[in-house]
Amino acid sequence: MSYPASYAPLADAEYYTVEWLAPGVLGVAMNRPPLNTFNRANWLEMHRVFKHIPTDGEIRAVILYSKGRAFTAGLDLKETALSDAVNDSIDAARAGLTIRAIIDEFQAAISAIEECQRPVIGVSHGYSIGLAIDILSAVDIRYTARDVTFSIREAAIGLAADIGTLQRFPKIVGNDSLARELVYTARYFDAEEALRIGFVSRILETPAEALSAYFTSSDRANLDAAIETAKIIAANSPIAVTGSKTALVYSRDHSVAEGLHYMQLLNAAALQTEDMAAAVMATLQRTKPTFSKL
Repeated sequence: MSYPASYAPLADAEYYTVEWLAPGVLGVAMNRPPLNTFNRANWLEMHRVFKHIPTDGEIRAVILYSKGRAFTAGLDLKETALSDAVNDSIDAARAGLTIRAIIDEFQAAISAIEECQRPVIGVSHGYSIGLAIDILSAVDIRYTARDVTFSIREAAIGLAADIGTLQRFPKIVGNDSLARELVYTARYFDAEEALRIGFVSRILETPAEALSAYFTSSDRANLDAAIETAKIIAANSPIAVTGSKTALVYSRDHSVAEGLHYMQLLNAAALQTEDMAAAVMATLQRTKPTFSKL
């Protein structure tokens, strides 16, 4: 089965290829050769892409991956936004205010992945360092090709990670000592270690499996394992899936009691959905339910 060449509302994206990979499954591929490094225009565009996703009720799940030989090698070291802020300011205090605004802008772009209300499956391969960990820490499900090279690289280039890794990664792996080791040493770790510590949930044996030819055109790719998972998600109630993601993110950062109270408020409305009746009827009739778009 073939799908449209691009996703029309975001067809003008410069650094991303956005396309339907299956019904309800949107693929967002980072596409800034050769290593998918980030400049300011790139992260602003990422923010635009993920802020748009919740506005389209047809989208049930998202797969975030990269074209080329790296997921991302991190920040483009030629990026001048920070240095320009310093050079254009008359003193350190004013430069600091400008730099803070730039960091806030970048953090918002990555947080938009977590906030987009649709489950996001991140599939990494090749070099996945620095900013890659920020991005992958913000997705819901992480798969990787066996050829991956991970690193929380910031300490090796003179800064503390400031886009989300230090806040999200330790909670994902659940091992404070190991998280600090990886942060302080900036050492590389591979797919097997990432699986062992709980950072990823599946290893795809080869880059070809992770970035396999799915469309007839050789310059388009998808990720079969991720698509199969996304299709299962897309077949479930979008009200239930969206509510679950919202609740999981909220509960991660709040107490159990606060999380339970939040669920009361969330489901006071959500339990009135037509999706429950459709699911019950389908179960009784031994058929697959069909749910309306959001």
